[in-house]
Amino acid sequence: MDRRALLAVASASLAVPRIARAQAGYPDRPIRLIAPFPPGGGTDMISREIGTRVAAATGWTVVVENRPGAGGNIGLDAVAKSAPDGHTIGIGQTANLAINPALYRNMPYDVLRDFTPIGLVAQQPNIIVVGKGAPVRSLADLIAAARARPGQLSAGHPGNGTVGHLSGEVLNRLAGVQIVQVPYRGAGNVVTDLLAGRLDVYSANPLSVKGVLEAGDVRAIAVTSATRARAFPEVPTVAEQGFPGFEAMNWTGLVAPAGLPEPILARWNEELRKVLSGPEIAARLATEGSEPVGSTPAEFRARLAAEIAKWGQIVREGNFGLD
Repeated sequence: MDRRALLAVASASLAVPRIARAQAGYPDRPIRLIAPFPPGGGTDMISREIGTRVAAATGWTVVVENRPGAGGNIGLDAVAKSAPDGHTIGIGQTANLAINPALYRNMPYDVLRDFTPIGLVAQQPNIIVVGKGAPVRSLADLIAAARARPGQLSAGHPGNGTVGHLSGEVLNRLAGVQIVQVPYRGAGNVVTDLLAGRLDVYSANPLSVKGVLEAGDVRAIAVTSATRARAFPEVPTVAEQGFPGFEAMNWTGLVAPAGLPEPILARWNEELRKVLSGPEIAARLATEGSEPVGSTPAEFRARLAAEIAKWGQIVREGNFGLD
C-alpha cells in the first residue's frame, strides 16, 4: 500500500471515532435556535414551533434566540461563526439567504460556503391587494390603469430588497409599466396608507393583511406563487393572468455552520421532516398563509443555489444594491 493510501486509511480511522462521539454525546448542552428577526413575527413563530416540537420529540433543550438586524444578516452571521457541533442552528429565509448576498455589497458570510443546509421548513407567496374602493378587480385592471397613468400609481412594500419590493419591480418590467415602489418601515404602515387611499397596491406577506382581508377592507387580485395558494384558492396567480413563469416566494429553512457532522445533520433533518409532516404544524402555518415544505439537505442546497442566482440577477439588473 503506498503512502497516500496509508494516510487515507489513517485519516478515515480517526474520523470514525470523532463522528461517533459527536452523535453519541449529542447534545451535551442546550441548543440555540437563532431567529434573525424580532419576536412576534412570522420567522419567530416558525422558529418556536419547530423548536418546541423537536424538543418534545427528542428530549433536547432547544432555546430560540432572537438576533435581529441588517435584514437578518446579524443573526445568520452568528450562526456561520459558531462551532459546527450542532449546538447552534439558524433559521433563514429568502431575504437573508438568497436576496441579501446580491443586495448588500459587504456580506459577512457566503451562503453556500459558510452554512450546512439542513432542510426547507415552509413557504408562502405574497398576495397582491388593493383597497376595497379601488376600481381595480384584477391584475389586468391594475396594469391597464398603470399604462393609462404612467408613474402615478404607487405600490408599498416593507423595505428595499424584500420579496414584495423585488417582485413588484419584476412585474413592472414584464408588464412595461411604471408603478412606483415605495419603501416603508414595516408592513403595518403600508396597510394604514393602503386603507387611507394613499397607496394603490400592496404585494403583501399574507399575515400582514389577514385581518383587513377577512374584514373586506382590501381586495386580493393575485398571488405570486407558481400555482394557486392553498390558503387563497379563489385568488388567481400572476402567472395565470398573463405572465407565465412568474413566481416570487417567501421561504424558510434551517441551516447550521459549515462542517456539521453528518450524523447530526441527518438527525436534525429527520426530526424536522417528522415535525413538518404533522397536521398540527400545517394548521398553525396555515394561519399565516404558509405551507410546510420539508426537503433533504441536498434538495435545500440546490434550492439555495437556484434562488441566489435568480434574485441576484434581479438585483443586478435593477441596480438595487445597498451599502
